[in-house]
Amino acid sequence: MTVHNSKALAPFLETVKKLKAYGEALGVLYWDLRTGAPRKGMDMRSEVIGSLSGDMFKLSTSPELGEWLSELEQPETFSGLSEIERKLVTDTREEYDRSVKIPPKLYEEHVVICSQAESKWEEAKAANDYEGFQPYLEKVIDYTQQFIDLWGPKETRYDTLLDQYEPGMTVKELDKVFGGLREQLVPLAAAIAASKHQPDTSFLRQNYDKQAQKAFSLRILKQMGYDFEAGRLDESTHPFATGLNTGDVRITTRYLEDDVTSALFGTIHEGGHALYEQNIMAELDGTTLSTGTSMGIHESQSRFWENVIGRSKPFWQHNFAALQQQFPGQLDVTLDQFYRGNNIVQPSLIRIEADELTYNLHIIIRYEIEKMIFNEGAKAADLPAIWNDKYKEYLGIEPPTNAEGVLQDVHWSGGAFGYFPSYSLGNMYAAQFADTLERELPNFWELVSAGDLLPIKEWLSERIYKYGKLRTPSELIQNVTGKPLDPQYLVKYLEKKYSEIYKL
Repeated sequence: MTVHNSKALAPFLETVKKLKAYGEALGVLYWDLRTGAPRKGMDMRSEVIGSLSGDMFKLSTSPELGEWLSELEQPETFSGLSEIERKLVTDTREEYDRSVKIPPKLYEEHVVICSQAESKWEEAKAANDYEGFQPYLEKVIDYTQQFIDLWGPKETRYDTLLDQYEPGMTVKELDKVFGGLREQLVPLAAAIAASKHQPDTSFLRQNYDKQAQKAFSLRILKQMGYDFEAGRLDESTHPFATGLNTGDVRITTRYLEDDVTSALFGTIHEGGHALYEQNIMAELDGTTLSTGTSMGIHESQSRFWENVIGRSKPFWQHNFAALQQQFPGQLDVTLDQFYRGNNIVQPSLIRIEADELTYNLHIIIRYEIEKMIFNEGAKAADLPAIWNDKYKEYLGIEPPTNAEGVLQDVHWSGGAFGYFPSYSLGNMYAAQFADTLERELPNFWELVSAGDLLPIKEWLSERIYKYGKLRTPSELIQNVTGKPLDPQYLVKYLEKKYSEIYKL
């Protein structure tokens, strides 16, 4: 039972609620900016976003909030709070201590430049114009460097950024994890490349009607249990999910007319993020805990739904005939050919279209470049050459243009340095969760092949989604699987799946 023995609790909770409201309003503005706001209004919209973000920032660093936190942290008071209230206090304190070191004007300028940079990135990517984007990226990097100085660097400058997306994660730990992955995945990729049993993918490269693609994507989202009364599917340059509140979680995808599955897997991926946000317990509504606990855990859900489920044979045993009906006469291949074609392993230039195995190498490249920027002082002007060299070294291919190289991702324009490792961590979490799920739901694959995905969504909701930010990533993986994060689950999953496909 909560003991309300502090006058600080009510104003503290009211402030948390107001911060959540600001976040929701800004979420709508960002979503609109990325899904079709008129070009001419973009600079003004960026100013509005900057102004509102500045107000939100001032509220989150106000002296009053600091005083309420200090009062609520008193041992006698703290022990009388509910579990949710205690977690709100510790989370808000962490955010407060970090944010209070940043001058509000500097923060607002940073938000404006990031918003402008994201819009400029869209134009630059379409026009293959890195030179036009470079000055914006230089400013975003400069602001991030200033923030690191104000926060006080951790063991390395880049550690300071990593911690914001995956609490407790360090360069030391990631170097070890990524080093081990690279050592095991590179030989596996080489054995696959040498295999005589290469899948045919030519049938994927035809002209596939965009509206038919959308209709099929909607069908799969429904099968996954995505609540359309609490969300919508739109189109954007880069697919994303926006969780405004549990009753409004929007996703976007990108349709390629010459590829039948790019938008579909993108939609399933974002749908995984959305299921997480739609199924957080009602008790966390209106609080800053009503979101995913870390980007790695969030990515585990998008990668689980996209790869473990969406690229599996049982999934297509149920859905392939419907896909053929959606595109009459275009998919004249067997289920096995389709399954193998969609699980081809080959070096590619674009991260979001990479196969499950080489995808991790795309992430390692970005991780190494981000370390070079913040720990070694690499400049924005150097990034296209560094990028191309690393692609040649790790994947044996070189981007012919910057649009297919350094300009392919939106993350850096928005200042999201330290985010990319979350994708690979997500793959690792996903493989470990899947291992437990298979043991606890013995008919797991029968459900998938019957198109009955709701029991799987319910299991995930009960074990992961409902907790929102109430549990830390390490608590969650330990509670669900009984073990801390172990990359070997991912390696075993990839070895088993691709040894079968390539008859190794």
